[in-house]
Amino acid sequence: MNDMAAPQLVIFDCDGVVVDSEIISARVLIALLAELGVQTDPTFVFNHCLGRSFPTVAKHLAGAFDLTLPEGFEADYRTRLLQVFETELRPMSGLRPVLSGLNVPFCIASSSSPERVQRSLTLTGLYPYFTDRIFTASQVSRGKPAPDLFLLAAETLGIKPQNALVIEDSIVGVEAGLAAGMRVLRFTGGGHMRAVDPGARLEQFVPPNDARFAEFEGFDRFFDLLPGLRS
Repeated sequence: MNDMAAPQLVIFDCDGVVVDSEIISARVLIALLAELGVQTDPTFVFNHCLGRSFPTVAKHLAGAFDLTLPEGFEADYRTRLLQVFETELRPMSGLRPVLSGLNVPFCIASSSSPERVQRSLTLTGLYPYFTDRIFTASQVSRGKPAPDLFLLAAETLGIKPQNALVIEDSIVGVEAGLAAGMRVLRFTGGGHMRAVDPGARLEQFVPPNDARFAEFEGFDRFFDLLPGLRS
């Protein structure tokens, strides 16, 4: 990714980027679906649920398994997930030095609920880095892969879309960032990336032939890719 014109805003996705939560989320969702007689695996969750809001996930599950989720399923899922987060959730390795070292504004833009994002950031000690710069899909009518959430974040913080950089892990997040006219770095170092079949993942995601897009495996390389963002 060309660093000649350094971004003026960095927009982080939360789950699978800031916190290593997606592998936990997949495990809880798989267990709950198993209680309904639906057998699935991390690869399915990665390809069809990652980065999407829960209503979108529920709609896809209904179509894929001819399943109507029982009333209270979402609330049960969120309750169980937060219970596991209490003991297992960790910040993404190498992230803190990046947040401490950035010389431009940064924020969160997540498909998760406001309550989940705040709890995730609080449990991992990352909330003070973001405080009032947290945006969620609850604030827009269309979630990812639509660009609305990223555009809202940039507009609120007074930055033109072309001057923003999105850090995402999910396919829909990458699509949303590019659709917003932003540069996108896809982070591939989360625990969930190692829990799925690589062949299945590659079938679903073909890296776009776009100069605005690149991938990286660890936050220890972030400033190597974008030295202009280091304080």
